[in-house]
Amino acid sequence: MIDRQSRAACRCVGLAQRGCTQQLLVPGGQGRGASRLGCRASRRRCRGAVLPIVLLISAMLLATSAAWFEASIAAARSTVNVRDYLQAFHAADSALSLCARGVVVSTGIGAVAVPPAAREPAQWKLEAVFGGAAATPVARWPGSVRVPQCVVEGWRLAARPDARAYLITSRGFGEKEESQAWLQMELVIDDGDRIERHWRRVAARPF
Repeated sequence: MIDRQSRAACRCVGLAQRGCTQQLLVPGGQGRGASRLGCRASRRRCRGAVLPIVLLISAMLLATSAAWFEASIAAARSTVNVRDYLQAFHAADSALSLCARGVVVSTGIGAVAVPPAAREPAQWKLEAVFGGAAATPVARWPGSVRVPQCVVEGWRLAARPDARAYLITSRGFGEKEESQAWLQMELVIDDGDRIERHWRRVAARPF
């Protein structure tokens, strides 16, 4: 629609200029004054047709610029959130590995003082228990508001009574308290030197 109106406006200006030129080049001086007045009137009409099109194109350019600016802001925020989550994820993953290593060498780091559960342990879902028993395997973690934590819970496997099983839960933090990543590992130690690790990510924070 805009292109059609623009072409019509340009055609109007071209015809007006061509007509004026032809009239002004007529031999003799008769009718030149009237021709000039007619040319000026034609140009004014053409300018009146072009002005709304220019205003419409300017409005469209402003709207496009505003949309692009909003998209840039949203992309910047998304990048910050992803970076913050990756910070928390790497902190939680490191804490999980260190706690699992501590369980293997029987250091008891982050262990919850309760008998091994017959079913999958769930003490890590309680804020009071997690906060009281959580261990901090590293003294500080650059870029995080808090150091990563981990909790180790004993697990009694009915199918494998001679094996030692544990559920290790860790959480890491980003630059803000709300940015957290939770990871878990099911660790089974059987026959003294056989170790099984089953890693998983906690989809939703328990508290």
